[in-house]
Amino acid sequence: MENLVVTDESPVLKVGDIGEQGLLKRLQGFCPPDIVGDDGAAIAIRLGQSLVVTTDVLVDGVHFSDRTTSPQDAGWRAVAANLSDLAAMGATPLGITVGLAITGDTPVSWVEELYEGMRECLLQYNTAIVGGDVVRSPIITISITAFGDVSPHRIIRRSNAKSGDAIVVTGVHGASRAGLELLLHPELGENLRNGERKSLIQAHQRPKPRLDVLPILWDILHSESKIQNPKSKIEVAGMDSSDGLADAVVQICTASGVGGRIERQHIPIPPAFHNWISPEKAMEWMLYGGEDFELVLCLPLADAEILVKRLGKGAALVGRITNDTDVRLVDIAGKYPDEVLTLERGFQHF
Repeated sequence: MENLVVTDESPVLKVGDIGEQGLLKRLQGFCPPDIVGDDGAAIAIRLGQSLVVTTDVLVDGVHFSDRTTSPQDAGWRAVAANLSDLAAMGATPLGITVGLAITGDTPVSWVEELYEGMRECLLQYNTAIVGGDVVRSPIITISITAFGDVSPHRIIRRSNAKSGDAIVVTGVHGASRAGLELLLHPELGENLRNGERKSLIQAHQRPKPRLDVLPILWDILHSESKIQNPKSKIEVAGMDSSDGLADAVVQICTASGVGGRIERQHIPIPPAFHNWISPEKAMEWMLYGGEDFELVLCLPLADAEILVKRLGKGAALVGRITNDTDVRLVDIAGKYPDEVLTLERGFQHF
C-alpha cells in the first residue's frame, strides 16, 4: 500500500504580504483594546495618575549605520525616539530600560560610547537608565522601553480629534530626511552654507523630543478660568511625527474617525531648502521624510493659535480636522491639485 502524503496547497501568508499596518492590526488583537493604539500604553497606577510605557527597537542597517551615525548619536537617537513617544502621550519621563543585542566582536568602546549618547540625551530631561539586558546576536539591536507618568485628564490620544479642531505642528519637517541625504551623499547641497548643512545633519543625528511643549500646552488648556468651568475641558489629540507629517495626520484622523485638510502653504519649510531643492522635493520630504520627532496636535482653534505663538519659530497651524473620510493636502493658490495623503508613501517596515 502506497504511503499517502497530505500536503497543504494553500499559500502561506507572509509578513511582506500584509505590510506593517496589517501586521500591527493582527498583533493588537492580542492586547486590551482600551490600552493599545497610541504612542504608548497608559496604565492606571494610582488615583489621579497613569503610567505610560513605550518601546522602540532600532536595528543596525535599518535605523542607524556607521555611515551616518556615530555610536554616541545612535544612543541619543534611540533615547530621543522613546522620549518623543512619551511627549506624544503628554507624559513626563521617569526612566528607561535598555535591551542591547550585540555581536561578540563588538568593541567595548562602541558600547560605552552608545551609552554615553543615551546618557547625554537623558540628562536634558532629568531621566536615567534604570535597568535592561544584554544578549549576543548576529545583528546589533537596541531596544528601549521608556516609562512616564501623566494625569489621566492630560493624556494625549490619537482618537481625541474632533471636526473643527486646528492641526498644529510644533516645528519644521523634512530636516532629518535632508540631513540623512547629506550624510549618505556628501557631494550634495553645494549651495548650502556650512551652518545650514550642520543644522540639517544635526536634525538627523540628534533630534530633540518635544517634551518642552507640554508645560506650555497645559498652561494654555488648564488655566484657572477653564478649571473653574468643567464644560471647558479640552481633550487634545496628537502623536509624534517620527514616521512623517502625513503619517501622523492620517493616523490621528483614522483613530478619531474624522478627515483632515492640510494647507500646503502653511507647512513651515526648513530655510535651507529654498536654495537647494525644488518645492516638490521639499514637500515630499516634509510630508514623508520622517524622523523629525515633532508633535502633531489637534485642539480648538483659539487655543491652537496661542500655542503656536508661544512656541515660536517653526511651529505652525497647518490645517483643520473635518467630517470628511480622507485627509487632503490642498493648495489655496490653486497651483497644485488636491492630493489625498496616505500611509503607503511613508516609511513602512514591510
